[in-house]
Amino acid sequence: MNKTGSPPLEAFTPAERRLIARLRTPEAVQGYLNRLPYNAERRGDTLRSFRQVVRHKTAHCLEAALFAACVLEQHGHPPLLLTFESVDYLDHVLFLYRRDGRWGTVARSRDPGLHGRKPVFKTLRALTMSYFDEYVDPTGCIEGFGSYDLRELGEYDWRFARRNMWVVERTLVDVPHTRIKFSQRYVDGVRARYLAYRDRYGKKPLFYPGRRKVWTPIPKEFL
Repeated sequence: MNKTGSPPLEAFTPAERRLIARLRTPEAVQGYLNRLPYNAERRGDTLRSFRQVVRHKTAHCLEAALFAACVLEQHGHPPLLLTFESVDYLDHVLFLYRRDGRWGTVARSRDPGLHGRKPVFKTLRALTMSYFDEYVDPTGCIEGFGSYDLRELGEYDWRFARRNMWVVERTLVDVPHTRIKFSQRYVDGVRARYLAYRDRYGKKPLFYPGRRKVWTPIPKEFL
């Protein structure tokens, strides 16, 4: 390990080193993840490391966050995660970073509005609230958020493990989350608009006001 706790480049394969060299910024990592097919886990649940994401060329939200953490710590970013708790227990995990004192994220999702955010947010609460409307679907709604530094896992191998890493999932479930107060009437209104759009157009909506201002580019499959 080097001074920041990340492994030396020699720990990576030549192909992995070339990939890390290309993906020098959160924006570059987001672009790479956008091009990967979403891991729908059709052959059973998975929780793959960076190495296994590179091998399988697919990732779901937590796998994408771990991939981003592994790549970007090599470029000086601490391996931080942001977690959202939902009322329907379908939680979301994102890579969290800071630039010039402002927070941003890198993420992959089945929903267009749950990908990355530009580093423009002063607080984690403000960053979380940029996802609030976008999280509302037939059952989902963010009710809490928390952050976690993967260095707290110590010697646990979340970067190169060959097997599914359920320890990471269990750890994130136990992370303290800050509760969000919200109006159920407001959520019901957002949900009704979501359902009406989906029923009319047969796809998930992109009508959110923050899309052009704070969203990072989203995968082409949603456009």
